[in-house]
Order: sequence, then C-alpha cells, then structure tokens
Amino acid sequence: MNDPQPVGIAHRRLGSAGSHVAAAPAEPRGRNLAVAVPVALGLIGLLLATVLFNPWPFVVLVCLALVLGSWELCRALAAGGVEVPTQPLALGGVGTQVAAATSGVPGVVLGLGLTVALMVAWRLVDAVPNLPPARDLYAAVFAVLYLPALASFVVLLVFQDFWNYGRWLVIVLIALPVASDTGGYFAGSYLGRHKLAPQVSPKKTWEGLAGSVLLGMVVAAVALWLLDGPIWLGITLGLLGAGTATLGDLAESLLKRELGIKDMGWLLPGHGGVLDRVDSILLTAPMAYIVLTWWLHGGP
Repeated sequence: MNDPQPVGIAHRRLGSAGSHVAAAPAEPRGRNLAVAVPVALGLIGLLLATVLFNPWPFVVLVCLALVLGSWELCRALAAGGVEVPTQPLALGGVGTQVAAATSGVPGVVLGLGLTVALMVAWRLVDAVPNLPPARDLYAAVFAVLYLPALASFVVLLVFQDFWNYGRWLVIVLIALPVASDTGGYFAGSYLGRHKLAPQVSPKKTWEGLAGSVLLGMVVAAVALWLLDGPIWLGITLGLLGAGTATLGDLAESLLKRELGIKDMGWLLPGHGGVLDRVDSILLTAPMAYIVLTWWLHGGP
C-alpha cells in the first residue's frame, strides 16, 4: 500500500481508472522450455535456410520480422495511449532494408529519412481532434530508430562479401545474443542470487550476467577462430555482445513495464512476440557491424 503510484505513459493517458494498466506486470515464473526450445530450433533452421545460399531470402526474412515487429510495437504503444501508425512504419522499414541491400549506407540514410517524413505526414493528417500529436510524433521517430535503423545493420552485414564472409558474419551476429541469453538463463536459474536491475527486470541477476559474458566470449572466440580471425577479437566481441544483448533485453523490459504489458506479442509460443525474441539482436547489430567490418576491411 505504500508503493509509489506509477507515472508511466498508460497512467498519464488513462487516468486513475486505468492506473492498474501501468502497474509492473507480473514476471513469469519461468520459460516453458518444452515449447520454447522447439520454436527456437525452428527459428535457427529458418535462419540457416535463408542465409546460407543467397542473401535475398534472408533480406525477405528480415523484412517479414520487421513488419510483424512494427505491428507489435504500434499495438503495444497504443495500449499505453500513444498512437504510432503501423503502415508507414512497416512500409518505410521494408524500403529501408531494400535500400540497404542495394545501395549500402547511403540507401539506409535515405530510407530512414523518407520513413520519418512519411510517418510524420501520416500522423499529422490522421491527428485526433483536441489531442496534440507531439508525443506521438516523438514516439514515431523512436520507432523508426528502434526497428528499421537497427535492423538495417543486419542487412548491411550480410552483404559484406557474402560468399566468403557475409553469411557467416550474420550467423555470428545472431549467435552473440543467443549465447548471452542461454548463458544468462542457466547461470541465473541455478546460481542467481543478486539482482541486476530489480526495478526493470526482477529475474535478471549479476550471476546471470556473468554466465552471459562467459558463454558469449567462448562462442565468439570460437567463431572468429573458425573465420581465421584473432581469438582476442572474438573474446572482445563476446564481451561487448553480452553487454548489448543485456541492454537490449532490459530496454524492452523497461518499455513493457512503462506500457503495462508482459509481452510485446504472442506469435512465438514460449517466447512471446517477435520483438521479445529480437530485442537483444537489434541492440547488438550496430556493434557487431562496426567490429566485424573493421576486422574484415583491414583490422587485425
């Protein structure tokens, strides 16, 4: 009874009658591994099937994930009283990924600029009477930076000398948050005692973070060794990847608690929504792109 009242978006927009929506969602007792593991293996198989032989099926997969993620994000924001248009976000996001595949970084810049302009125009035309759209426009810019912008680094990476390196670099990128999540889950489950960020994600522990770092460094070191890269760079990449993956997970947890929801969606049984599965990948993508392309184009 003495806890402070929530001040999140949902509470501000819905008032006292809806304040229960903004309360911190109950954390699940544990992941249903019997469901989550087969789904995860299916996703890994889909990734390998699309990325190993040609980059364009993988671009299609990224675009599909982006469309579904756009729908989930806009739906979640709407639950908190923030209106972000789904159609221009999804359309602009797909266009940005195609531009990244065909024109590289300049295409990404152009695609993101056009997406922001399209979303602003759409929101202003579709403005709700007597409701200032400023906050919705800020949220729209955030959505563009969070989804199309971060996803574009994945597409840029796969086109870095695809046959010799690009396809393997993307697999390394995906492996970093997967290793972080796996190491953190088991270390936290069996050894977790000290909370990492209890106000954001009560289940995360420092012991789980240590497990994320350890397994991430091992996986990245082995991956760079298989690609004839320096092991020390793999260890560094694993350390950074564990950090970005954890930050990505915490950032989405913070957003979900602010909006008063437990999962961003329900499309992936045992995992939640698409965004619940790719949140750590999105934050890891820019770091992995910078480190791996630096190594590929003349680094040690």
